[in-house]
Amino acid sequence: MFIFKDVVLLLLLGMSYAASQEDPSFVYNGFKDGANLSRDGIADITSNGLLRLTNDTRQMTGHAFYFHPLQFIKNNSTLQGNTPTPNTTAVSFSTTFVFAIVSEYHDLSGHGIAFFLAPQRGLPGALPSQHLGLFNESTNGKFTNHVVAVELDTIYNAEFDIDNNHVGIDINDLKSVNASPAMYFDTKIGGFRNLSLISGEPMQVWIEYDGVKKQLNVTLAPIKVPKPDVPLLSLSQDLSTIILDSMYVGFSSSTGSVLTSHYILGWSFKINGKAEALDISRLPKLPRRGPKKKSKIPEIGLPIIIPILVLTMIFGVFFIIRRKRKFAELVEDWELNYGSQRFSYKDLYIATKGFREKELLGVGGFGRVYKGVLPMSKIEVAVKRVSHNSRQGIREFIAEIASMGQLRHRNLVQLLGYCRRKEELLLVYDFMPNGSLDRFLFGKLNSSSILNWNQRFRIIKGVASGLVYLHEGWEQVVIHRDIKASNVLLDGEMNARVGDFGLARLYDRGTNPQTTNIVGTLGYLAPELTRTGKVTKSTDVFAFGAFLLEVACGRRPIELQASASEQGLILVDWVLSCWSKGAILQTTDPNLGSEYVVEEMELVLKLGLMCSHTVPKSRPTMRQVVQYLEGDVPLPQTELWALEASDNANLTLARGRNSEQFSLSYPYSVDKAYTTGSSSAAESLLSGPR
Repeated sequence: MFIFKDVVLLLLLGMSYAASQEDPSFVYNGFKDGANLSRDGIADITSNGLLRLTNDTRQMTGHAFYFHPLQFIKNNSTLQGNTPTPNTTAVSFSTTFVFAIVSEYHDLSGHGIAFFLAPQRGLPGALPSQHLGLFNESTNGKFTNHVVAVELDTIYNAEFDIDNNHVGIDINDLKSVNASPAMYFDTKIGGFRNLSLISGEPMQVWIEYDGVKKQLNVTLAPIKVPKPDVPLLSLSQDLSTIILDSMYVGFSSSTGSVLTSHYILGWSFKINGKAEALDISRLPKLPRRGPKKKSKIPEIGLPIIIPILVLTMIFGVFFIIRRKRKFAELVEDWELNYGSQRFSYKDLYIATKGFREKELLGVGGFGRVYKGVLPMSKIEVAVKRVSHNSRQGIREFIAEIASMGQLRHRNLVQLLGYCRRKEELLLVYDFMPNGSLDRFLFGKLNSSSILNWNQRFRIIKGVASGLVYLHEGWEQVVIHRDIKASNVLLDGEMNARVGDFGLARLYDRGTNPQTTNIVGTLGYLAPELTRTGKVTKSTDVFAFGAFLLEVACGRRPIELQASASEQGLILVDWVLSCWSKGAILQTTDPNLGSEYVVEEMELVLKLGLMCSHTVPKSRPTMRQVVQYLEGDVPLPQTELWALEASDNANLTLARGRNSEQFSLSYPYSVDKAYTTGSSSAAESLLSGPR
């Protein structure tokens, strides 16, 4: 019996010793012939041996893995009596690689690169853009990911990042456990020097984890600088709970709206030892950026050349002066306070083909919106050109710059930049190819273009998520003031994006909002606005309630003539009346037929009534709304029944269809100007109670 135990012990010790002798390593000074890598997404290898993780395709991911999984755990067997007991710890590892991020612009790029350790190839479900091809909205932050990554991030995202040029250590989450602006230690000055990750120049990274000291170090430097003595980042953490027995190592990158190529020039890796140094002289060359064109000047005598040059200069100066006058722009002191990118009027003029009518997307209360393609980047954009005679043009323009220029959320339309020329005000947004939700609900579309219930429910949750960010997720409280279907835009995948921040108001947390003019759109305005004149998060919730009913019922909040037999209809009163009779599902959009989830439809209709409560304190917050929609918290039925008894708060059951009842629910004058749907039209109507 003892002999058998001794044999088992010897076998275990032998296996442990053998494993220690098989510490894998590899080195690639370029990646010709495909190396031993597995790639997916848009990753490829160029003819000269560059590993290119991304190309000129937008909103895509690219991964490259070492083909075989590596053993990242060592078993140190110990004896307890005569029984061997394995002691599992994370092994040490070391890697170095040379990368380059090449963008069309010197100050703007796509998203960055991440080196990672993961338990499986492919990173299934990973999203592009700010997710860097590592996680998605549901997997980000889960301890079951078992992913360790070092990100080289070049786009600022308020949810995850410290700035738009940083290095971060990620453990199962895109929000780094430690991060620093991109720098390297210079021994000559005894301090750190800044680096631009999007400079297009090659840089080298060293990542080293000591399994005994439980410390991870990350060091960065330009390619011609030896490894600095001081690392940029250090993390003291035992990774044995994160790193599994078998792990894959590799790189991930993703594209957004700006065309950017992410390259790996060389890579070296080793477990339980120092990674072999790369041979810089053998690394493949990066493609040239904007090759110079050689101009050949014919050999002509000076007597001929000089007069031609003089005339050319005269005409050139005249042309430049004329052109500058044509594209002259205005810059004022207040603009320096905002960080949004300023576009030249010339670029926007070219992008919209001179603001041709053919490029016109729509006309609103504050100007016209054109589709454009930026001449250099070829990015599709929407350019909002505010009207010259708009009484609130400057104020609305500043509001959009102040708010949208700094907000970052997947359910908000991204403001890319702006331009001012004399009295012209121009805002540049991401282009939303599917236009506004209003077009799909009320426009003349064919049957195949009607939104199904799954699409509508996802749009509702997207708008709710965007409003939570505006109310709670930013450094200031942002009140949108104009939530409605026509201000919800749809991207190429029919995801909801809240847009048009021309009426937005901001105030610091913990302070009371100031009294303001009553502006907005009839049917979405909370009743208390006429009494207090103060916009709050609760007034946005009221408008969101009208929006919920609008999407579920396929009808506008106020219809002046619903049919030949009806003089008019107030949607919230009608839904409440049907609900009190036990027939709330009769209010659903007829275009849906019976193709919807009953529980979800009832939830949306009842939640719309709750948000439309005339007593502000009885409305839920937007965070509570999201919890109801996600099914995390059940809808409180007691508050719904209170709606029917709220006559003292100016909300009545729609037992009839006459104009007197309209004034009870919405105490404002109503005329045909409402049908314009514009904020300016609404402003002219809202002079006060009747």
